Amino acid sequence: MNLKRIHHVAYRCKDAKETVEFYQRVLNMDFTVAFAEDQVPSTKEPDPYMHVFLDAGMGNVLAFFELPTQPDMDRDHNTPAWVQHIAFEVEDYDALLAAKEHIESEGLKVLGPTNHGIFQSIYFFDPNGHRLELVANTHTQEQVDELKRVAPAMLPPRSVASRTGIQRRRINETRILKRRPGRPPRCCIQ
Repeated sequence: MNLKRIHHVAYRCKDAKETVEFYQRVLNMDFTVAFAEDQVPSTKEPDPYMHVFLDAGMGNVLAFFELPTQPDMDRDHNTPAWVQHIAFEVEDYDALLAAKEHIESEGLKVLGPTNHGIFQSIYFFDPNGHRLELVANTHTQEQVDELKRVAPAMLPPRSVASRTGIQRRRINETRILKRRPGRPPRCCIQ
């Protein structure tokens, strides 16, 4: 199989019109397609919806579903609010700072810039409660190459991932202390 790219990613929204206007105004996205159906094409379930698509640049498409007959949307309360997010790349750090100023002028609370070592980012929420991130890459090619090299060693064995947090922490501390020469540490390169 040869995947070309992500065609689109789709999320739920509370109000399609409000969502489209937010992404147009705040992130300068173009509104490209909208369609409404009374039946889900894949499952044939009777479930009216509005599906809207926005151009996020360079062939990336962000889509939303408004589901007027479904219970109000909510977030996954078993996952911390900072985990699930949509990240968009901007040109550089100056563009990130300009974006922060623009977003704050829209009355939104913005967190950051946050230095992640290989990129800087800011965070804010859309009107549906989706966490958004804008990213300015600051990495060197050497950092990218090294991160790719150590990525497989960063994944713990499945049995470790299923243990409690305290057990995982103890196991990881032991592995770091007893690390064999030449084996990378279990942390990200800064």
